[in-house]
Amino acid sequence: MKDRIVAALKRVYDPEMPVNIYDLGLIYALDVDGTGRVSVSMTLTAPNCPVAGSLPASVERAIRAVPGVTDVKVELVFDPPWSKERMSDAAKLALGIEDVMPIVRLRA
Repeated sequence: MKDRIVAALKRVYDPEMPVNIYDLGLIYALDVDGTGRVSVSMTLTAPNCPVAGSLPASVERAIRAVPGVTDVKVELVFDPPWSKERMSDAAKLALGIEDVMPIVRLRA
């Protein structure tokens, strides 16, 4: 079930970024018990993020839509603070962050 929940989270986007919240590294913890109860700790890219009021609710809705989920608890945390190091390589590539792959310089 955890894989299905991750897939659902990968369909949730921060409206200001063209990358899903899972690959952005906004999901800090995801726990699923044997009865289908899901607990998520997540953060935002910044504490004053304009979607602070709506993004956790979007996460909860996405998880509740996964078959077998019986309950969802989403906790918004800011410790540790989010940083680009939490992003997947795919997210870094999508956003054009250069530290994904080392730059190879060719000699002339």
